[in-house]
Amino acid sequence: MAREMRQTAGLGMTSLRTRSRMVERLRAKGIRDERVLAAIGAVPRHLFVEEALASRAYEDIALPIGFGQTISQPYVVARMLELLLVNREPKNVLEVGTGCGYQAAVLASLFPQVHSIERIKALLERARANLLGLRLANLRLAHGDGYAGLEKAAPFHSIVVAAAAPRVPDTLLQQLAPGGRMVLPLKANGGAQRLVLFERNGRGFLESELDPVRFVPMEVGKA
Repeated sequence: MAREMRQTAGLGMTSLRTRSRMVERLRAKGIRDERVLAAIGAVPRHLFVEEALASRAYEDIALPIGFGQTISQPYVVARMLELLLVNREPKNVLEVGTGCGYQAAVLASLFPQVHSIERIKALLERARANLLGLRLANLRLAHGDGYAGLEKAAPFHSIVVAAAAPRVPDTLLQQLAPGGRMVLPLKANGGAQRLVLFERNGRGFLESELDPVRFVPMEVGKA
């Protein structure tokens, strides 16, 4: 709470207005799902970055959060969540890569049940501290290897991965419920990354390659 008070004080009373401007920029860039836009607008992004970066929290850019990780660009967060939700009602979701907790907070504004897994224990504890004041009763955090998913809570209606894998994690595909969707960045041979959407149907998985993106690499194991 002290962190929340300190960062809010540094921004005066402008954060809500600034968030609204950010939402309008996302709408102008093509985000159409009003549920996603409302969730992005509801979460105070400045609470999830270091105080020195708080003044840049509502720019449409990724920012460093320590441990070689970043808080994702708001447009990319919105784009990934819109892909999960188009023509669907939100159910349960798994986030792979909690990071600072920002995207988990946005997910908790959209989905009735959210599980989020992070491999770096110290970063997970930071996320817990960042999220504490928001009192999100539908969010569960776990320390673990993202490649292994979260079998105890599977199957998931939606899975979103916040790091670029060199291959599709088969375990995550298997934890998708029938009719489920997973969106993740995948790294191609040349090093370029693209968002890929997987949809599970009665015959297997439908794969759609989408936007170019840039994420930190998805690592194996716990740290």
